[in-house]
Amino acid sequence: MSIRNLDDLLAEGVSGRRVLVRADLNVPLDKQTGAITDDGRIRAVLPTLGALTEAGAKVVVCSHLGRPKGAPDPQFSLAPVAGRLGELLGTAVHFATDTVGESAQATVAALADGEVALLENLRFNKGETSKDDAERGAFADRLAALGDVYVDDAFGAVHRKHASVHDVPARLPHVAGRLVLREVEVLSQLTGDPERPYVVVLGGSKVSDKLAVIEALLPKVDRLLIGGGMCFTFLKAQGHEVGSSLLEEEMVETCRNLLERSEGKIMLPVDVVAAEAFAPDAAHDTVPADGIPSKRVGLDVGPKTVAGFAAALKDARTIFWNGPMGVFEMAAFANGTRGVAEAIAGSEAFSVVGGGDSAAAVRALGLDEKAFGHISTGGGASLEYLEGKTLPGIAALEN
Repeated sequence: MSIRNLDDLLAEGVSGRRVLVRADLNVPLDKQTGAITDDGRIRAVLPTLGALTEAGAKVVVCSHLGRPKGAPDPQFSLAPVAGRLGELLGTAVHFATDTVGESAQATVAALADGEVALLENLRFNKGETSKDDAERGAFADRLAALGDVYVDDAFGAVHRKHASVHDVPARLPHVAGRLVLREVEVLSQLTGDPERPYVVVLGGSKVSDKLAVIEALLPKVDRLLIGGGMCFTFLKAQGHEVGSSLLEEEMVETCRNLLERSEGKIMLPVDVVAAEAFAPDAAHDTVPADGIPSKRVGLDVGPKTVAGFAAALKDARTIFWNGPMGVFEMAAFANGTRGVAEAIAGSEAFSVVGGGDSAAAVRALGLDEKAFGHISTGGGASLEYLEGKTLPGIAALEN
C-alpha cells in the first residue's frame, strides 16, 4: 500500500498548521441519559491526535455519530464526545455547534498551536452522505476549507463514499493516521499468507450480512466456526427445525450449498440456549441444536458448542473473529460469546477481532483487550476489506 502516513507529515512539520482529522467517534450512547457507554473508538484515535498536538498542530476533528437524517438532531450531537475526548487527551476540546458554518469557522480560527477542536456531527449536513457528486463535493469544499492538510484515522468509515472520507482528500494534502495504517497492515496479513491453521469465527444476526465474506474466506481458511443468529439458517439447511429462532428462509438453499462446498471446514453449534421469549429474564435451557422446541427461540450457543469451538481454536496460529455467539447484552445469553472470546484470547494465535459488536462484547464482558492481537474499530470496513472490495476511503488516500 503506497500511502503517505502520519510520520511523513510530522517529518515535514505541522506546527501552526490546521490539520483536519477524520475520526470515527461513532460511540454508543445510553438512550436514557445520553452518556457514552463504550469509549473504545475515542481511545483508538488518541495516538494520532496526541502526536499532532505535541507537534504544535491546530487539530480540527470531524466525525459522524449515528444516522441522523441530514439535519441537526440533538440525540446525535457530538457534544458528549467532546467532553470525553478532552478528558482522555488531558486538555480542553473546543466544540463547534455546527460542522462548516459560523461556529465551526470561528472555533477553528481561534485555535492556538497544539489545541483541539471538534466539529458537530458531519451527518447533520446532507451533503456528507449524498449520492449526488455535486452536492457531496460542495460540502467537501466547505469542510476542506477548515484545514491545511487532511488525516484519515477513521477506519470504521473508509468503506463509505462520503464527503469527509472520499472527497476531502482530493482537495487537501492527505495522509493515513496511525489507526488506519495499523488496520490495513493487520488485515493485509489475513488476506495475504496467514500462518496456519487459520480459523475464522463468525457470528451475528444474518447470513446475508456475512455471505460475501464467507464466500471470500472459505477457500482460504482451515476451519470456519459459525454461531450467533446466523447459525439457525445453516441448521435449517441441514434439515433441523429451529423453533422461533432467527431464520432467513430465502438463504437456506445458499447455506446448503455452502455446506456442500465447504469440504467439512464449516463447524456449526451442537447445542443452543433456547428461551421462551426474547427477553433477559425469559425461562431458558440448553437443548441439542437438532432438537429446538417449536415455541422456543435460540439466543446463544450452548456449553458443548463452546467446548467444541475452543478445541477447534486451540492449535490455530491465526484467528479472525467477527460477530457475537449470542445475545451477549443479556447476561443469561452471554456465556457463549464469553467462552469463545476467552478461547481466542487464551490461544497462541495472532488474533484479530473484527470490530463492531465483537469489539463491544470484549469490553462489555470485561475481557482483557491486550489478550487479543488486534481489535479492529471497523466491523463493516473489516469485512469488506477481507472480501477484497475497493474501499473508497483507502483509494482516496492512495491517489
